[in-house]
Amino acid sequence: MLKKLGFIVLILFTVGSTLGLRPVQAAGELTLYTPFTGLSVTPGETISYSVDVMNDGSTIQNVTFEVENLPDGWTQTITSDGRDIQQLSVQPNSSQGLTLEVTVPLKVEKADYQFQLVANGNGGTSAELPFVTTVSEEGTFKTELTSEQPNMEGHTDSTFTYTATLKNRTAEEQNYSLSSGAPEGWGVQFKADSKNVTSVTVEPNGSKEITVEVTPPKNAKAETYQLPIKAATSSTSAETTLEAVITGSYELKLTTPSGKLSTDVTAGEDKTVDLVVENTGTATLTNVDVSASAPPNWETEFDTSKIAKIEPGQKETIQVTLKAPDDAIAGDYVTTLTAEADEASSEATFRVSVKTSTLWGFVGVIIIIAVAAGMYYLFRKYGRR
Repeated sequence: MLKKLGFIVLILFTVGSTLGLRPVQAAGELTLYTPFTGLSVTPGETISYSVDVMNDGSTIQNVTFEVENLPDGWTQTITSDGRDIQQLSVQPNSSQGLTLEVTVPLKVEKADYQFQLVANGNGGTSAELPFVTTVSEEGTFKTELTSEQPNMEGHTDSTFTYTATLKNRTAEEQNYSLSSGAPEGWGVQFKADSKNVTSVTVEPNGSKEITVEVTPPKNAKAETYQLPIKAATSSTSAETTLEAVITGSYELKLTTPSGKLSTDVTAGEDKTVDLVVENTGTATLTNVDVSASAPPNWETEFDTSKIAKIEPGQKETIQVTLKAPDDAIAGDYVTTLTAEADEASSEATFRVSVKTSTLWGFVGVIIIIAVAAGMYYLFRKYGRR
């Protein structure tokens, strides 16, 4: 009987060996686990998976790993505690961690890709962890130049500051020259790493943040301007268009109707002068305040010193009265007139010539006549004695 039983076992072993059957292991003796097995990536990106290797058996498992069905051009590394590993020992009823990094190539089609991490332990035990990676966009294998905020608004005194991102989607380091196609008269300055630059170097699959400072000309009209910028090498290039919306220029002019900035006045008297406050810009000026800085003891008075607003190309006429003190000495005096709005200001230097009052001239003549008459009287009365 024992002989028959042994014979049967021998036959089963032989058949099992012939068919390639492996000894049956306890279910779940070796397990791989990570919570994120389906991720979305872009071309050139590296995915990092943290994987737990769990040994539910009663013996130490010396585990080796391989990644199966990894697409062509994709690369992978397996590390633990920052070191590349070929094998990992896991104690009974314990677990060890590893990191699987998979790099997607730059030149890749938009699709879902599947691969597996396979762990092989002692005595034929094994475990498999499937992954699904979604490549969300077609691999460009070129240069990209983008700006999240390409449109800005301001007046002609503004400096428009844009931030652009230059991406090198090629497999080689690239040295890009930077240029602009802004309209004539516009100033464009590129900056990288807080320095003024005309070119930048970007590593393969790397990116560089570039600041673009744009200065419009003073005479720019109120409209929208296109500002193309470009990054180029001998083999690849990219460009994008920035926009600057000019809301207008702020300019104020203070003068007289004739343009003459001088007058004369007699000491002790006053003189009224017309002033013209003109908006010579292309945007509305608001809260215009007109004031004067006169010599000591002089008086100034405006018929109105505040103007609520002045539209572009328009002008307002106001009057200022200048009064010289009674004891003002003949000569030239300077009064500074100022018009100041919320957005701009202007000054005019006004020269005032002071003349002595004619009354004193008459008084002088009368005194001279009186002296002459007195002398004549004395001469007539006492001259012959």
